[in-house]
Amino acid sequence: MEHDHLSQEESANSPFVVCSIYTRNSKILDERRLIMDTKKIGAFIAMNRKKKGYTQEQLAEKLGVTNKTISRWENGHYMPDLSLLEPLSKELDITLNELLAGEEIVKEEAMEYSEQNLIQTIDYTDKKIKNEHKKISLFIIGIGIFTSLCAFTVFPSESSWGSIYSMIGLFLFVVGIFRELKITSLLKKGLVSIILFILLLGIFFIFDYASVSQFKQPPIYRLTTTTIFSDDGNKMIEYQNPFYNVFRINADTPNEYYLIDNKKQYTIDTVPTSPFNVDKSSFEQLKKYKSKYIGDNSNTSHLLNALPLSEYGYVFEIDSENYGLTINYNCTDWYNNENLYIHKALVYNSVSLFKLIDNLEYITFNFSGSSYTITREHCPLNKNIEQKINDNEFVSDRMKLFKTK
Repeated sequence: MEHDHLSQEESANSPFVVCSIYTRNSKILDERRLIMDTKKIGAFIAMNRKKKGYTQEQLAEKLGVTNKTISRWENGHYMPDLSLLEPLSKELDITLNELLAGEEIVKEEAMEYSEQNLIQTIDYTDKKIKNEHKKISLFIIGIGIFTSLCAFTVFPSESSWGSIYSMIGLFLFVVGIFRELKITSLLKKGLVSIILFILLLGIFFIFDYASVSQFKQPPIYRLTTTTIFSDDGNKMIEYQNPFYNVFRINADTPNEYYLIDNKKQYTIDTVPTSPFNVDKSSFEQLKKYKSKYIGDNSNTSHLLNALPLSEYGYVFEIDSENYGLTINYNCTDWYNNENLYIHKALVYNSVSLFKLIDNLEYITFNFSGSSYTITREHCPLNKNIEQKINDNEFVSDRMKLFKTK
């Protein structure tokens, strides 16, 4: 080899010779790749520190690090940063080769250790760069996940910030994944990342739909929001999602409910509405309380709790001899009868109770201001009561069937 004529001392101190050796024998050196022994190096640092009479704190002060850092080096948990290798070797009066080898080196072995230390340093540097790259990627992924979780949990669903921050979080998550993909082609990495973004966005939309349908809250992802007040004074809000529309009916009242229009067949002007919470009080929901006997206290209690007016609080009494039911509501009828709400509820409740309790013969509704009584004989059991209950003229006609006090 060309460097044979150099003295061992020249070889040991010549970086050019070391590089030349590595270049010309790269194939051989690849086969001799060694793992840097951090435990051995740490013990060597500790031994030479003690030889110099330094405490960990004194050595740390000279190098501008903490004594905890020195302790980690000596325990073999970490290697010194590359920028500190030369200052550390000078403070300990050892060569850089000896520091990297973790042992004293005689001149005759300097060349061999130079090769090994160069390989180990390259390996260590490469691993450290990869680890730092991975740490940054994981940090970006973590921030993305945290931001997305905050978008769904911290911001109220009414706020548009939820959708904005969920998109930011999703973007950061995909960027972190992009950085860690083991694909050499940027085009393929970009394509995989785009597909991942679309898939995760689809999951976000599904999660948002589940929140609307199960937890009765406005959709986070929406194109427009429209609010109107109907003729009877009830507030209604329409949320237009790219795939479906959501109507929030009787908004901000005890009878608020959501209607999800998956086919987008309604507008805010044509959507069917009810003055009551249909999720709780629709006849479809009430059918489970069907009973032959008024004497079933538990069933009657559950049924009354599902009917309109229950929001005001009530107590009830069963007349087992005459098969009657008396309900005392904790409200004043005339005060709460805005837009005929009390009257609509009385008509709806009487029809529902007579249809669901077979032997019920009369009902008395008591308020702090008035009392209304109706019998099965005088109560038409309309099949389409839910469709007619918004008709004020129909309600007024049916109220004439009640005896009032």
